[in-house]
Amino acid sequence: MAKRKSRLGARRRKSTRGPIGAPPGTLSAHPDAQPSRASVIAYGPEDILERVAEKPSRAKKDMSARAVGWLDVVGLADVELIRAVGETFELHPLALEDVVNPHQRAKVEEYEKRTFVVLRMPSIHEDGSLDLEQVSLFFGDNFVLTFQEREGDCFEPVRNRIRQGRGRIRSRGPDYLAYALMDAVVDAYFPLIERYGDRLERLEDRVLEDPEESLVSEIHAVKRDLTAIRRAVWPLREAVGILLREERELVSEETRVFLRDVYDHTIQLVELVESQRDIASGLLDVYLSSVSNRMNEVMKVLTIIATIFIPLSFVAGLYGMNFDQSSPYNMPELSWRLGYPWALGLMLAISLAMLWYFRRKKWL
Repeated sequence: MAKRKSRLGARRRKSTRGPIGAPPGTLSAHPDAQPSRASVIAYGPEDILERVAEKPSRAKKDMSARAVGWLDVVGLADVELIRAVGETFELHPLALEDVVNPHQRAKVEEYEKRTFVVLRMPSIHEDGSLDLEQVSLFFGDNFVLTFQEREGDCFEPVRNRIRQGRGRIRSRGPDYLAYALMDAVVDAYFPLIERYGDRLERLEDRVLEDPEESLVSEIHAVKRDLTAIRRAVWPLREAVGILLREERELVSEETRVFLRDVYDHTIQLVELVESQRDIASGLLDVYLSSVSNRMNEVMKVLTIIATIFIPLSFVAGLYGMNFDQSSPYNMPELSWRLGYPWALGLMLAISLAMLWYFRRKKWL
């Protein structure tokens, strides 16, 4: 649990803004940012070029020679590389500032002949903690640019479709490639939400069978992650909706049809996340009810035991007063040979009679 907290704390620290009072468009890498590397995939209906992009100018030349080019920058530590990419592809300085400061909510912004999209890409670390990495995406006349915080993404199926020429991606423009990347990010949420759904089912079984105190922290951890996912998915739905509704030169009517499908998926995600958050909240109520019921059962048993021993204590006290046998009003059992077994039998009979009465009243 401590590792999980430290991981989440590190992610929160990384999501801070740049220096206070810095002029707009200032690029400053976070100390925890990973080293940068760039790769390019340029393709057309008939051919494809894939290589490491050492210089943005060379990458642009390779991309201009084909119908569509995709430059993927992984790691945000090299501010000079990011600035060079921005100058080469004429990206707005404010958009680049958002790229190197990964605290943005999902959004769409329109610049001159450039569309800027911010997404939150989900993943699960080896320790089981949730990570929502920012992916910044630009697309223009014949190019798509992506900036990722670290290695590892959900874009490999898109790369394989480009390499193998499957589907319509090699015959479409950069807007379709941007759609394919956004669709991959949205689809990455579904197995994640299914994972949390399975986890909630296991927690529900444990709450009903054995409501341990440690379950509270586990339920809160799941609810916190679902809240983080909701904060990422809700604005993502708005961003896709903006691309779908507003008339944009860079988004064709054919691509708009596919964006409608992505928008439907985001609505499904919002509904799933909301339902699972309700389930997590309900589990806390079930836990408190289970603990309360368990406490009531314990108190009922203790009360029954105490109630049974009240008359037994009376009988034992009565026979333990040791009256003088010379009085005619003394108990004859004091001088009787079977007096002690008689007293024990009387106590047993009283206990059995009370248990029978409690069961008849359905108190047991």
